[in-house]
Amino acid sequence: MGPLEGIRVVELADERVAWAGKLLADLGAEVVVIEPPGGAPQRFQGPFLDDTPGGERSLAWWHNNTAKHSVVADLEKERDQVLSLVGRSDVLLEAAAPGYLGTIGLGWGQLSTLDPRLIMVSVTPFGQNSTRSAEPATDLTVMAESGPVWSCGYDDHALPPVRGGGNQGFQTAGNWAVTGLLVALLERERSGRGQHVDVNMSAANNVTTEMASYGWLACGEEMRRQTGRHASPTPTLRTQVRCRDGRYVNSGMPPRDPAAFGRVLDLLDQHGLREEFSLSALLEMGAQREALTLADVAQEPLIAEIFGAGREAMVFLAERLDSYEFFVETQRIGLATGVIYTPGEALRDPNAVARGFPTAVPHPELDRDLTYPGPPYRFSATPWSTRRAPTLGADQHLLD
Repeated sequence: MGPLEGIRVVELADERVAWAGKLLADLGAEVVVIEPPGGAPQRFQGPFLDDTPGGERSLAWWHNNTAKHSVVADLEKERDQVLSLVGRSDVLLEAAAPGYLGTIGLGWGQLSTLDPRLIMVSVTPFGQNSTRSAEPATDLTVMAESGPVWSCGYDDHALPPVRGGGNQGFQTAGNWAVTGLLVALLERERSGRGQHVDVNMSAANNVTTEMASYGWLACGEEMRRQTGRHASPTPTLRTQVRCRDGRYVNSGMPPRDPAAFGRVLDLLDQHGLREEFSLSALLEMGAQREALTLADVAQEPLIAEIFGAGREAMVFLAERLDSYEFFVETQRIGLATGVIYTPGEALRDPNAVARGFPTAVPHPELDRDLTYPGPPYRFSATPWSTRRAPTLGADQHLLD
């Protein structure tokens, strides 16, 4: 039994809310996705298993719809059946154009009158009441306009910004939708009443820009995108380093306190590299100080040099070690570093395997299991679980 066991969610199939529905289903909610006749368009989005297209072979559909149930209905022609299902549910999750559901009797005003305990979660590009609510939007346009894309890319600004793949704009909005829903469920326990959670995709992505949006609002500073590191108003030292074996690591956070400087020196000694590293004396100064703070960097030039030497030491070590060796050894001394994996390598990492992150999901129709990414969290009393995405109309009886 997952933590949301006993909660029923009706999801009106749409790629903008598919991720939110998946998170809820994997947490134990009964998520019933209503697909249009012929199936949701997402079933026909590639890539496909073995590169063979088909409505039951889409990897994108499988990934975003695990543990759900599927029914098929025309919202307008079969409104009464849909209304009956919603009336037996806790949550309606949807991404229709603002105002449309009201025209067919499924709007918030109508549904909340019929069931005051219902929670409705709407995910749209600009929110329900925006003057721009009729404008079209895609994951690309939402990500670009709301700001994250500006912060992603390379030091060479002659190159354009980079938008991450995988519909991250939709998924970011989905995460906010789930957060809002969980708060609404808690409030319903207190007050006994549901509410309408209105998720603005553009705003959701804008507040997910680390310090870029707030840096501009508070300080008037415009962030600069940088290769493999945080966007910043001023250039920072590189963090992506090519290792001895030709692969890359992100050298992450350098030592920031005296004990960490001492551990870096020990690592240099372990590999016989202290004398070769020209800034070892600065590392020794860092290790001998009573305290070090980043706040002192702007005030004391020597502190800035010590911190800079810590960063250079990370680069120096990375260039002289194999990538995985650097990753493991620096992690062991408490530094946040990372080897740059392919997605497949990430699933095979010993820590990921030990945590149970790669998850075998049975596909009876294929007579085999497929490996899926699992949960990034663990619940001791209500374990996470999942199953393959539903075939089209597999749970049609739920409309009866």
